[in-house]
Amino acid sequence: MAMSEAALPVAHAPRRRRTVTILGATGSVGRSTADLLMRHRDRYAVEALTAHRDVPGLVRLARELQPRLAVIGDPSGYAALRAGLAGTGIEAAAGMDAVTAAAARPVDWVMAAIVGMAGLAPTMAAIRAGTTVAFASKECLVAAGPVMLAAIRRHGATLLPADSEHNAIFQVFDFDRPESIERIILTASGGPFRQSPLASLRDVTPEQAVAHPNWRMGAKISVDSATMMNKGLEVIEAHHLFQMPDERIEVVIHPQSIVHSLVAYVDGSVLAQLGSPDMRTPIAHTLAWPERISAPSPRLDLARIGTLTFEPPDDARFPALGLCREALVAGGGAPAVLNAANEVAVAAFLAGRIGFLHIPAIVADTLGRMNIPVPDTIEDVVALDGEARRVASALAGAGTRT
Repeated sequence: MAMSEAALPVAHAPRRRRTVTILGATGSVGRSTADLLMRHRDRYAVEALTAHRDVPGLVRLARELQPRLAVIGDPSGYAALRAGLAGTGIEAAAGMDAVTAAAARPVDWVMAAIVGMAGLAPTMAAIRAGTTVAFASKECLVAAGPVMLAAIRRHGATLLPADSEHNAIFQVFDFDRPESIERIILTASGGPFRQSPLASLRDVTPEQAVAHPNWRMGAKISVDSATMMNKGLEVIEAHHLFQMPDERIEVVIHPQSIVHSLVAYVDGSVLAQLGSPDMRTPIAHTLAWPERISAPSPRLDLARIGTLTFEPPDDARFPALGLCREALVAGGGAPAVLNAANEVAVAAFLAGRIGFLHIPAIVADTLGRMNIPVPDTIEDVVALDGEARRVASALAGAGTRT
């Protein structure tokens, strides 16, 4: 009996390797992305890697991933980068203009993982190239949300959230029927000081603030998690990504960091995305989207975990969360000022120049002192960011450890 046509083996065309670039390759998100690429070499070809100052880290990753280009943002690292890549055939470049040029190279996918506003120009270059951008630099969207979204529409780019919370929402959000969504719920671990006596926060050290209980992250985002400024920035980010007003974005403390965020629907259903606290899970989702690839994240064992708890955030303990909501409601350039002041204050705290409680105080003072315009262009955002940094730096300079 002849085999039916359906029973015959199907010859599939070889899969074209997807081309990728990592901006901020030596940071925590960049390294997690690189780990996934090494595990799926047959699916991805690396075009470019960039880093700010970590020449040894960039050289190690470049030798592993074999990109066509490696760029160090600090020009003083150029000679060491060239020497480290000698004999590999990998092109070396240096300077922030070179980082931005690397971001503009035609590829299928870009990981935008440069921390803070330093990532704005490279991220915008990737957007203008019309590529798919996996987005971990929330500060850029916070400061320049309307301008960035307009550029995404104009250039046909795709923005995929790589933060665990927004990626969780992305996975369970019904984009075809947004009217069916009642609210979105961002979860937060509460950081290392969730249960500390309020009086003890005066004496928090940078070493204590960066010791996140669940996630391995860079110093800046770890401090933001400790103040819950990070969650406030994520409220603003969620507003732009999912077109939700402030009153329909809820924040809940979830110390286990297993439920990464939730979407509540008008029929009473609440959909959540769960997983172990490992950034390789959301990054893998964006890297393969709309497909999925395997990731080495620890598998979730709910029976072993046993209990998942939730509680409302303490406004007295986390004033930064309220500042972010006020900036979102104020609109215009207020989020850009908030973000700039926070970056300055966190850097001053990490350098030991101000105390932990000075961080939200400096942000609030900066917002109160400035006459804040509405930025219409990226240049307007950059100018406003610079002015806010000058005001916040003056305030930080007057701060003390007491």
